[in-house]
Amino acid sequence: MKIYYWAPFLSNIATVSSVIRSIESLKAYNKNKLEIYIIDSVGEWNQISDKIEDISVIRLYRNSFIEKLPKGGFIKSRFTQLFIFIYSFFKILKILKKNQPDFLIAHLIISLPLVVMGFLKTKTKLIIRISGLPKLNFFRKFYWGCFSKNVYKVTCPTIATFQKLKLLKIFAKDKLHILYDPIISTKEIIEKQNKNIELKFKGKKLIVAIGRLTKQKNFSLLIHAFKKIKNKYPDYHLIILGEGEEKLKLQKLINELDLSKFTHLLGYKKNAYKYLSKAKCFILTSLWEDPGFVLLEASYLNTPIISSNCPNGPSEILSNNDRGFLFKNNNIEDLLRSFDEFHSSSDEKIKKKVLKAKINSKKYTKFNHFLQINKILQL
Repeated sequence: MKIYYWAPFLSNIATVSSVIRSIESLKAYNKNKLEIYIIDSVGEWNQISDKIEDISVIRLYRNSFIEKLPKGGFIKSRFTQLFIFIYSFFKILKILKKNQPDFLIAHLIISLPLVVMGFLKTKTKLIIRISGLPKLNFFRKFYWGCFSKNVYKVTCPTIATFQKLKLLKIFAKDKLHILYDPIISTKEIIEKQNKNIELKFKGKKLIVAIGRLTKQKNFSLLIHAFKKIKNKYPDYHLIILGEGEEKLKLQKLINELDLSKFTHLLGYKKNAYKYLSKAKCFILTSLWEDPGFVLLEASYLNTPIISSNCPNGPSEILSNNDRGFLFKNNNIEDLLRSFDEFHSSSDEKIKKKVLKAKINSKKYTKFNHFLQINKILQL
């Protein structure tokens, strides 16, 4: 059986790890012989070749040129996505006609496979994996509806997204499935958590936040809130891990609020687990998440979580406030209220929340992902 994955990415987002772990889960736990390939459109997967050494890659290019394409910001990213669509369309069509894989699993820029499948008369079945909260404007709903007949299955990362698509009736009800992302790699977490890495800020109480420095992650709200937290609880330091187009803007805000000694933009870290495991709490201020990979990683590492109640993942992952502390989306006063509640909670209360969160995180392991996708693929 042949399975192809299509997931062209512009930056090292969480979906990349999800694709890799999905493939690893199929290879590790399936007893049948599978031929699994990633389609590399313009060299994006070549950038992380060390992470996919054991995965076969179909390259649509002779020389990688992903680094030459514009990135960052809405207009630049949309231009690059359009370029990838045009550049890859006939190349993918030719490959699918020739090799006739049993399944094409599409994560990102799904507009291309939606159209391509209309030109195929092969056994290939298209599975659309919703990788994040979809912004379903009129054009996208119309577009998806027009090509929905080309889709075999649609998988949703959360119950809320499943229910939303079900209500919209873009795809037939029997095509929709919940498929939890393989976020938790127990072996990788244990290895990285135990690595002897020298961390700064010894003896400090750390608040950790992780994510791309973009509007979605809403780190400016966190920095403004931390100014007030610092005044009330002076022992804390804030660490933000990630890169992105808002880095200069956020650093300027840190300087303006006189927080440069206590708030640290440390950039992207390969081993974020070490920071999470040392944190007093993890704070997520995103405007939207679906599901929120780092929430689950923090849960598995027994780190208390304070999160915005944004659509769609946090409320589901934290079971409202049962597994963490939720605050109103984009509301600084409610964030401060949640932090006060966390800070004044007994160790016993926090441990109960942490334990429940960790138990829930195990639904997102590679093995559980395999059990779910195995049913969808009917292997």
